[in-house]
Formats: sequence, C-alpha cells, structure tokens
Amino acid sequence: MRTPLELADAQPGPAFTVTLDGREIDALPGQTVAAALWAAGVTSWRTTRGQGRPRGVFCGIGVCYDCLVTVNDRPNQRACLVPLHPGDTIRTQEGTGHDDPEGARHDD
Repeated sequence: MRTPLELADAQPGPAFTVTLDGREIDALPGQTVAAALWAAGVTSWRTTRGQGRPRGVFCGIGVCYDCLVTVNDRPNQRACLVPLHPGDTIRTQEGTGHDDPEGARHDD
C-alpha cells in the first residue's frame, strides 16, 4: 500500500524534530502541529477544564478550539493552524492552559 506522500507525489524538504512534552517527534516542512502529532500516532493532546475529557482535532480548520496546545510557551494555540519549525516545543494542555488569555473560548 502506498503512503499519502507517495500518492500525492509529494516531495517535502528534509524532516526535522520537534518535541511534545519532551518526546521527540518527526515533522515535515509545511506540517501543522496537528498533522505531525497525528503522523506520530498522537490523537489527543488536551483535556477539558470541567471534566478532563481528552481532545485533539475535531474540525481541522480552526473553528472549534478542541486542538489547543502550548507551542514555544504560547498557550491556547490551535494545533490545526500552527505550522511547525525545527526545534519547536509543544506541550499538552489541561483545561484552559497556562496564562489563559482573557476572552479565550473553551468548552465544558
């Protein structure tokens, strides 16, 4: 079976490494945080503030806010929209994240 990269005849630049909670993850140029995490088998990287329910990508277009992560110490970043760069540091979030900006949208 051919991989999605093979099917699309994609020829991305060389892979680079980012970290998720200290774990090294390979990423490709142009990938978002969510795409790299999915490719690494990670499907949940946030818990809700009320019930601690796991969340990952839901809409994939930046509307639902289910995929929030902390990227390079910036909390509440939408993983489906943030492109990765070599050496980026990603942290999972619990509830509203660190230094919750006033007015940020959240669920339960």
